[in-house]
Amino acid sequence: MASRREWGTLVLMIAVFLVLYFLPFESLQIHRVLKEALGLSVWYARHHLILCLIPAFFIAGAICCFVSQASVLKYLGPKARKVLAYGVASVSGSVLAVCSCTVLPLFAGIYKRGAGLGPACAFLYSGPAINILAIVLTAKVLGPQIGIARAVGAVGFCIVIGLLMHLIFRKEELRKAEAVEVDLPPEPSRPLWKTAAYFASMVAILVFANWGRSEGAGTVWNAIFSAKWIITSVASAIFGLILVFWMGLRARHMLIAAIPVVVLALVFRGNHLIPFTAGVIAVSIVLSRGNAESREWLVSTWIFAKQMLPLLLIGVVIAGALLGRPGHEALIPSRWIAGLVGGNSLQANLIASVAGAFMYFATLTEVPILQGLLGSGMGKGPALALLLAGPALSLPNMLVIRSIMGTKRTIVFIGLICIMATISGLIFGSFWG
Repeated sequence: MASRREWGTLVLMIAVFLVLYFLPFESLQIHRVLKEALGLSVWYARHHLILCLIPAFFIAGAICCFVSQASVLKYLGPKARKVLAYGVASVSGSVLAVCSCTVLPLFAGIYKRGAGLGPACAFLYSGPAINILAIVLTAKVLGPQIGIARAVGAVGFCIVIGLLMHLIFRKEELRKAEAVEVDLPPEPSRPLWKTAAYFASMVAILVFANWGRSEGAGTVWNAIFSAKWIITSVASAIFGLILVFWMGLRARHMLIAAIPVVVLALVFRGNHLIPFTAGVIAVSIVLSRGNAESREWLVSTWIFAKQMLPLLLIGVVIAGALLGRPGHEALIPSRWIAGLVGGNSLQANLIASVAGAFMYFATLTEVPILQGLLGSGMGKGPALALLLAGPALSLPNMLVIRSIMGTKRTIVFIGLICIMATISGLIFGSFWG
């Protein structure tokens, strides 16, 4: 007798066959959907995968190897003081100012090292949601009322969602705390300040390599943008020195690896992606030829990449097919969404929060998108609902979160964000709609 899994495989194969057989390939709409699915995937691969995700995978792998479980449990564990745990989670997440996908490897790293579900979820939400520049741009472009409401809502959501996740799954968290408390590993021999400097150099590479220009930003922000690759290069040099003097890698190997990266940076001055990619390859080779600690780091990085990348890419393809790229139409026309989110009804706010949760927003892109939707008749309440749910979630993000903390926790996490965003939009729209 065939198992349930075998029947599921058979049903999936039949479903795929029927979709392919009856797909109206000659339809212009199907061509547009396929174009948007591939278009968003190409954009994601060119502008997000190498500069954002790969550094995040290395940081996540380093968390698993160089951050002791005792330290994670002390500051973020289920039994840590709540003020300390949620303060550390929200501040460390907001400092990164990354998108909903880039924060995932970092979230997985601290969660697997023993962080409590509540603080880990606070970190997961705060990374993409509490973005200082995005909040400033929101106030400048969409108005100070929405900007202030977004700032207050994002900070409040971070703490409230974390606390609610902890309370809802309290029994499981207590069992987790008791399990890790039985055999707690010792503190690492490397001083804390060295580990902090090591992580700071990697975070600097991640942040400044992805620093974007914005028309609504101040002169300081755009001045940093003009010097972003100089700052990234300095951070990379510091990172290399740390690997040699503190992590025990050979200076000769690091120097040999750095030479082609420097040459490519000088030759391809207009395309920084090439030397950056060469740098990633060079670091990987050096780590593979280093000591046991560096090889363990590389293996951990690969495990994170292998676990998350396929789900992220599948999610990006589906998101592109459904909603398209900013300014382009796909299966669901943007005018439908704009028509459903007018006014300040419960339905409009709920649709805005759910649509925002499934859309993929690169950092700062939500502001011009919302500017266009507001011009098409979107209410201010639904606009805030989308701002509070959209940057923190996306379809690719949801698929990976499920693989890390399970289906039940993921559904509750997404549900809390959408419900709270809907209520916040309703309240805001009733006063300033």
